Amino acid sequence: MTTGIAALRERLRAERAEVQAEFVARGSLAGFFGKHQRVVDRAMRAVWELAALPSRWALVAVGGYGRRELYPYSDVDILVLLPADPDPAESAALEGFVGSLWDVGVEIGQSVRTLAQCIEEAARDITVATALLESRRVAGDAALYRAFVDTLGRRPDPAAFFIGKRLELEQRHEKYNDSPYSLEPNLKESPGGLRDLHVIRWVARASGIGHRWSDLAARGLVTRAEALQLQRVEHFLQRLRIHLHYVAGRREDRILFDHQNALAVAFGIGAEAHRRASEALMQRYYRNAKSVTQLSTIMLQNFGGELQPVEAVPEPINERFQAVHDLLDARDPELFEHTPHAILESFLLLSQRSALRGMTAGTLRSLWRSRHRIDAAFRADPVNRARFLEFLAQPRGIVHGLRRLNQYGLLGRYIPAFGRIVGQMQHDLFHVYTVDQHILNVVRNVRRFTMHEFAHEYPLCSRLIANFERPWLLYIAALFHDIAKGRGGDHSTLGRVDVTAFARGHDLSSDDTDLVGFLVEHHLTMSTVGQKQDLADPDVIRAFADIVKTERRLVALYILTVADIRGTSPKVWNAWKGKLLEDLYRYTRRVLRGGTLDPDQDVQAKQAEALRLLRLYALSDAAKDALWKELDVGYFLRHDPQEIAWQTRNLHYRVRAPQPVVKARLSPVGEGLQVMIYCADRRELFARICGFFEGIGFNIVDAKIHTTLHGYALDTFQVLGPDSQYDYRSAIARIEHELPAALDAATQERVTATRRISRQLKHFPIQPEVHVRPDDRGQFHVLSVTAGDRPGLLHAVARVLAKYDVDLHTAKIVTLGDRAEDVFLVAGPVLERPKRVIELETELVDALA
Repeated sequence: MTTGIAALRERLRAERAEVQAEFVARGSLAGFFGKHQRVVDRAMRAVWELAALPSRWALVAVGGYGRRELYPYSDVDILVLLPADPDPAESAALEGFVGSLWDVGVEIGQSVRTLAQCIEEAARDITVATALLESRRVAGDAALYRAFVDTLGRRPDPAAFFIGKRLELEQRHEKYNDSPYSLEPNLKESPGGLRDLHVIRWVARASGIGHRWSDLAARGLVTRAEALQLQRVEHFLQRLRIHLHYVAGRREDRILFDHQNALAVAFGIGAEAHRRASEALMQRYYRNAKSVTQLSTIMLQNFGGELQPVEAVPEPINERFQAVHDLLDARDPELFEHTPHAILESFLLLSQRSALRGMTAGTLRSLWRSRHRIDAAFRADPVNRARFLEFLAQPRGIVHGLRRLNQYGLLGRYIPAFGRIVGQMQHDLFHVYTVDQHILNVVRNVRRFTMHEFAHEYPLCSRLIANFERPWLLYIAALFHDIAKGRGGDHSTLGRVDVTAFARGHDLSSDDTDLVGFLVEHHLTMSTVGQKQDLADPDVIRAFADIVKTERRLVALYILTVADIRGTSPKVWNAWKGKLLEDLYRYTRRVLRGGTLDPDQDVQAKQAEALRLLRLYALSDAAKDALWKELDVGYFLRHDPQEIAWQTRNLHYRVRAPQPVVKARLSPVGEGLQVMIYCADRRELFARICGFFEGIGFNIVDAKIHTTLHGYALDTFQVLGPDSQYDYRSAIARIEHELPAALDAATQERVTATRRISRQLKHFPIQPEVHVRPDDRGQFHVLSVTAGDRPGLLHAVARVLAKYDVDLHTAKIVTLGDRAEDVFLVAGPVLERPKRVIELETELVDALA
């Protein structure tokens, strides 16, 4: 038998290779599934015969293998069907059969049951009932298998099965965040994946309707056009899954970054001027997944109506619509065809009537079928334009409505520029959503600021938007802020052209048109200034105020900026960024209101407040003299009164401390730690600090570097732990104990990275960019670094700066997901020599590569 198994293994390997070669060459789905199934069937029958199992047993294919949809590396699901429990000798033979299958190279998922056990398990477990729906005999007793089919054919109860599968689907969708738009979707299990199509087929089969899409069309559950579309998207997903298995060389259903480029090649998709081949492939996937979710929603409602009919008296809403079971229902199935105005009216009614949970299946299908009626004439119609603005101005239901409009393919038809970014991926390492989903997230965030129950999250945003006239203008700006992504050129400038045309076409006033245009063009400006420039510099604030010009613009831009950053990725926003933006808002508002940014006045005010705080600690006014006389104006401008008081309280009695002083506390901004380092200035100090924090897995999000008049470094760092659940209190003692020793050590220990490079950064790396230029005053140089955020990055920059004897004045650490955009204010003789500057830039690029 051993010789036979070895021969079978070689034959199976060769035949599978032939199937793969033919599929790669021709791409025929029917050819692949048919030949692959026959290859596996032959191997199964051959092992069955070699095992000499009892003739009264039956070998049954179930699950994907049973429905003849077996993928290259999927498990081969089988049921060994028995007339009765096996005796010991039969059990041993069965174990030999299973072992031989693995030896041959068939990875199986097996169950062994009698007919009675099948009935019992199917009644108890809907997963088993589902698998048994798709069965076929591979070998063994045909009569036993017929009895199995006859018995299971009367089960399961269609209504109960439908309820169970719908609940199963909802739980699975929740596991994947109810969205098909993840960066690395599971094309089998994610919403819009193959499993959604399987659910429809299973419910149809259990209901006696059939298993083909044409069977559903014949029953009136879908139209013939919808059935053809379902077939097309299913073929795309099946083809993609086959290629994914071959590219990965194993069973793999996640479209990982590792495989996206190779999959694009397999589909004949090439790179474009402004888009990677992988991005084009993923956009195609997302659009197909969206079609699956659209059509499955319609069909599941149709199944529910058929399998769980409930009599209801329609409640009239107007001459066109009624409510049925808390669902909006079009009185006329052809309503949207002969009255296209009703398309937007239906969404307006959903937002106006909180009791409505959605639309009936017939209305959804009619809406889907009539989407082509949203054309140029529809968009130009004043009635439709007014209704769209009326919808945006509603007090509730806006975000749900926009998501529905996008889900049903209507939003992209009403705003064609939006249609071009549906499903468009962004491999910029900080956006984790497709462009359309990011945009809708930003609208949601702006909308959330208007809701009283969320006022505690971002109090300033909530207060500002409560007093903002026509807040729906901010929704328009959010809808258009990234709408020109992927076209090439500056998407902010191109987006302003789009939103201006939209505003004028919808009869917005010139002031409102100017506002939304300004917001779209400058939606990145506030975050750039706040995170990369020195907010203690009055010139920075004045320059930003000159861009903003009015307080209304400032308020709107602040709200949009917070919403935008929060809508990119859960990893991008943190409390420190929130503080920077709020500081920039308050400083700019002061200028716009005619206030001054007098450094002397600011210093005096901060010192007075710091003294008040020191008195709370029972310190006399004179206690600060020893330290403050060593601090210049720049220190007081860059630190707030609380920081000044905290540092003075810890340093006033050890101004000339011989050993490093390190103090840490929970950050006043509400997240992370604030760490103060005070010691005689020395070579490689910044590098050692960076190395220490990197070694314990902390991220530096901001650094205030200051050198006192008597040559001591007084540096303040904002640091974040490895994850959002980190216990910062436990780290304070460690940092205060270990960091001084690390600074005083004769040599710095080698830094062991505690973080891994993300898979996205690994497969979509950022080419490091380094630029050194003089600042506007000619006092310092500005060093800008853009690179993928990786373990040791900041430490690598610091070591190169130390090597060139470059002194660090300030550091603005900006991390956007996996993208680092850091700005340093530096000084040193080497920066006055152009040739040496080029060498410095080159070495920094090499260190970051």
